Amino acid sequence: MTLSMPTHRAAALLATLVLLLVSLASQAAELRARVDRQQLTMDEIVELTLESDDPTLFGRPDLAPLQEQFEVLDTRLLTRPADSGEASGLSTRLVIGLQPRQAGTLRIPPLQIGEARSQAIELDVAEATPAPADGAAAPVFLDARLDQASVYVQAQAILTLRVYHSIPLYDDSRLAPLEMTDARVEPLGAQHTYETLIDGVRHGVIEMRYALFPLQSGELKIPALQFSATAPDGNGGAQPFAPRSGHAVQLSSPELTLQVRPKPAAYPADAPWLPARVLTLSEHWSPKTDKVRVGDSLTRSLLLRAEGLSSAQLPVLDMQVQEQWLRRYPEQPRLSNRDGAHGVIGSREEISALVPITAGRIELPALEVVWWNTVEDRLMHSRLPAHRLEVEGNPVLAVDTPTVLPSTAQEAEQLLWPWQLATAVLALTTLLGFSLWWRARRLPAVIRAAASGPSPRTLLDDLRRACQSNDPHTTRQALDAWARQQPETLADLAARYVPLSDALDGLNGALYSASGHSWQGDELWQAVGSLPVANRSDSTPAPSGSLPPLYPR
Repeated sequence: MTLSMPTHRAAALLATLVLLLVSLASQAAELRARVDRQQLTMDEIVELTLESDDPTLFGRPDLAPLQEQFEVLDTRLLTRPADSGEASGLSTRLVIGLQPRQAGTLRIPPLQIGEARSQAIELDVAEATPAPADGAAAPVFLDARLDQASVYVQAQAILTLRVYHSIPLYDDSRLAPLEMTDARVEPLGAQHTYETLIDGVRHGVIEMRYALFPLQSGELKIPALQFSATAPDGNGGAQPFAPRSGHAVQLSSPELTLQVRPKPAAYPADAPWLPARVLTLSEHWSPKTDKVRVGDSLTRSLLLRAEGLSSAQLPVLDMQVQEQWLRRYPEQPRLSNRDGAHGVIGSREEISALVPITAGRIELPALEVVWWNTVEDRLMHSRLPAHRLEVEGNPVLAVDTPTVLPSTAQEAEQLLWPWQLATAVLALTTLLGFSLWWRARRLPAVIRAAASGPSPRTLLDDLRRACQSNDPHTTRQALDAWARQQPETLADLAARYVPLSDALDGLNGALYSASGHSWQGDELWQAVGSLPVANRSDSTPAPSGSLPPLYPR
């Protein structure tokens, strides 16, 4: 009994290891499926590639599930070195040529080899495009087509140029660039190659697509493009080490004419002209909250995306901000273009830091972009609703004495009579204030210095050193300390003197936006130094330093 227990345990352990190895082996044998393109016509051939990192996996899969929607033309088994980063040294690929039997959305079902199973793939198949009758019999011919016969001015038209060849060509083929003076031309992606059947003959296809944006209305002439290549003579090209021999092939594409329509009369005259297939306007807030405090920073991102327009055609988004309630510090707009199934997709993103400077309710107006839908041929509006911010006071910034905004017109009327009463009280106490101020000036200088804390000269030196260090956070602290000993608040001084207001905007922009690392304190120091003599808290001349003197004489 004592000998059988270890035997049973060893057998159980061995069985567990075998199951584990089988499981790992089944997981390692992965079968991946991909196609060379997912949009084609019925007369084109698509290549389905089944790929595995396990070279022992491959037998021939059951291709019967493909027969319903595709004609299986040929299969090729390729074993080549694996791509960098893959675990094994070899990668096995099975390439299957398929031609669609019908138009529409076709589905390549999962295929199975052993225990490995591939994923399904969907294809978008259009009706067959007839080749030109006059050149179809030639071994090499060109075809140029526009996606539409007429477009609006500055709208997108897509030119597709295809080179068909039923004979092999050397890799020295060249297509002349498309250059036009009365239209902007943008290539859509790289050159694309595939195969198609014409009258039962397999042809290789070299395809290039261009996005054209006409600059004026009328007829737009699209010039012929020159194609040149070298075709092998006889069987000379089949010998891998034989000298390359062949004859030159030179062709020209047909000239095309595009009708360009002017901007519709129904389009608003004061709006930028935006002809697009699809246009969307969206926004993002960080943090996502409607309740903030004075001095907090909010980031608002506006994204304008248009299908059929490049980013250079998209307008600046007019973010209206009332500067007396909210400061805006914009970043550089982010422009990008990418290629889609229907041409260029342009986007423009504008990011701004918003800093409330007063407490109360702040309304950001709605944002609207007018554009013309080229698919439905009608005027469209993309709109963002108005945004409301509830701003609370911030005790840390109480030195600037922010004014609380009334939430409604009725509240504004209710707050009017207290201000009138306060004005009357202020007038009665002015004489008393002047009397106290006059008595305070007669106190000995030592008593005044002891009662007021650090001397204005010390605070001024601190502010100068902070400006010289170009540190926005240290400068803000030194500026607040200096402002507490001035006859007026910092907000009042900024409201009266434009250079100081501009310098404060630069400092706040450094504090609340991504450009803080490039802030320079010279402008702020010069603005403080340019204040009139009546606003000085002492009569001592400014100390010398690398910056200009605070109070130039």
